[in-house]
Amino acid sequence: MSQLHPNLDIDQANQDLQGKSPEEIVAWALTQAKNPIITTNFRPYESAILHLVAKQHPDITVLWVDSGYNTDATYQFANKVIRDLNLNVITYIPKQTAAYRDATMNGIPGIDNPQHDEFTDQVKLEPFRRALDELKPDVWFNAIRKDQTEFRQGLDVLSLSKDGVLKVAPLFEKTDADLDVYLDEHNLPNEFDYFDPTKVEESRECGLHTQL
Repeated sequence: MSQLHPNLDIDQANQDLQGKSPEEIVAWALTQAKNPIITTNFRPYESAILHLVAKQHPDITVLWVDSGYNTDATYQFANKVIRDLNLNVITYIPKQTAAYRDATMNGIPGIDNPQHDEFTDQVKLEPFRRALDELKPDVWFNAIRKDQTEFRQGLDVLSLSKDGVLKVAPLFEKTDADLDVYLDEHNLPNEFDYFDPTKVEESRECGLHTQL
């Protein structure tokens, strides 16, 4: 039970949402929200979740933690989506610069390097913790999907963060093929030149959904 959602039976809510469309899941979640946010990293298919939520809540706070290591294509994609959807984006960045890590960690530590956990905390987890502490959301829309990693196969549409924020994944049951159809129907852009230095491998978790 969450202090932010004291009357919510999350197991029952997950059962009730089985078979519901992403649009219906978003609509339900917004009834639970006083201060919702949506998080994005502008990875492939992110325009789908951003469009899905923003069409029902146009001025929702969009949290982007920019690690500083995105590709040129990702930054251009981000700017296009922000402009086209008129998104209310708040950007958080690491406290240290990439130049600092280049000097102290010799660039991006590999996943077998003991410094990788500290790198991940600096560029992603600490800015996220800071953002959640300052923005104080009660509902957190995200784009996780069941077929992305083994860990996520054990999740559900709804879950609670460590601080009791209701995490909502409207696209949880969708596949890349499903999202290709959604992007085509709504004339939304996509971009595949994306790299997450905290995950490196697509099937790894960076800690965002396991620790926060």
